[in-house]
Amino acid sequence: MIKIKKRRALTAPEYVEGVLRGDRVILSRAITLVESTRKQDRLLAEEVLEKLMPHTGGSLRVGVTGVPGVGKSTFLESFGMFLAKKEKSLAVLTIDPSSQKTKGSILGDKTRMEILANEPLAYIRPSPSGKSLGGVHEKTRETMLLCEAAGFDVVLIETVGVGQSEVAVEGMVDFFLLLMLAGAGDELQGIKRGIMEIADALVITKADGDNVTKSEMARRQYQNALHLFPPNETEWYPKVLKCSSLEETGMKEIWDVIMEFEEHMRSRGFLQSKRSDQSLRWLRESLNNHLLERFYEDEQMRYLLSDVEKAVSKNQVPVSAGVRRLIDAFAGQ
Repeated sequence: MIKIKKRRALTAPEYVEGVLRGDRVILSRAITLVESTRKQDRLLAEEVLEKLMPHTGGSLRVGVTGVPGVGKSTFLESFGMFLAKKEKSLAVLTIDPSSQKTKGSILGDKTRMEILANEPLAYIRPSPSGKSLGGVHEKTRETMLLCEAAGFDVVLIETVGVGQSEVAVEGMVDFFLLLMLAGAGDELQGIKRGIMEIADALVITKADGDNVTKSEMARRQYQNALHLFPPNETEWYPKVLKCSSLEETGMKEIWDVIMEFEEHMRSRGFLQSKRSDQSLRWLRESLNNHLLERFYEDEQMRYLLSDVEKAVSKNQVPVSAGVRRLIDAFAGQ
C-alpha cells in the first residue's frame, strides 16, 4: 500500500513570507486557505491577510465578463500573452460555474488556456462559483489581494457570464471590460442599462474572417447607443473596440484604453476613492453574510425558525411579524 505523505501545515509567517517572495506553490496554498470553510482555516486566513494588507493595492485590477460563447477564455489567453510580451506579470482568476445539484465544478481553465498556463509571467487560478451570486467566487476579493501581495502587475478576473445579477465583479476591479458578439441578433437588444452603465469599455470579439464587417457595424451601433447614457461623475466615456483573439488583433488598442482609463482616474483622484467605496461595500456584504451564517448555525434559532415557518405556512402569522420575532430573539441572545 502506497502511503501518501501529508503536507506540513504552514504558519501565518510562512504563508506571508512565501506569498511576498512570489512562491507560486505557497500562493496557491494561501488561496486554498482563504477559500476554506473550516473555522480554524478562516482564522489563520484572516491573520495572513492582515499581515499582507500593507503589500496590496499595487496591481491593476481588470474584470472581464460577457455572454456565454463570446470567447472569454480565448480572449484572456490572447490578451494575457500580449501582456506577457510587454513583460507584465499577470494573475488570471477564473470562475467556473458550479452544479446546483452536485455543487461540483470542472475547473478546466488551465486546459482552455494551455499556452498562457505555460507562460512564466502568468498565473492562472480557477475557482468554483459555488453558491455566490455575481459570477464570482465569494473569496475572489481575498484571492485578488493575495495575488497583489505576490507582486503581479495585473490581475484579470473572469466571471461565469453576464446577466442581471452578474455584476459583482465591478465592485472589486478598477476597469470593467464587457465582451460582446456581433451578428447574434439585434445588437441594440444587448443594451441593458444595468450592465452597460458600469462597463468602462466594450469589445466586440471574433472580428475576423467573414465577421469583420458585422463586427465594425456592431461597434458603431454600440458606440452610438452609449452616447445616449448620461455621463457619470468620473466623466469617463466608455470606448467600444473590436478584436480577434485568434488573429491576436486589437489587443494593443484594448490595453491603450485601459492605460488611458487608469491615468484618467488617477489624475482626478477617482481610482483611490473607487477602491475605498468598494472596500466599504465589501465590508457590508461580508457582515451580512456572517450574520446570516451565525443565525443559521445557532441551534436555538433553527428551532425557532422551524416554528415560525410552520406558522407562516398555515397563515397564522404574517411574514413581517415572523421576521421580527426571529430578529428580536437573535438580537436578545
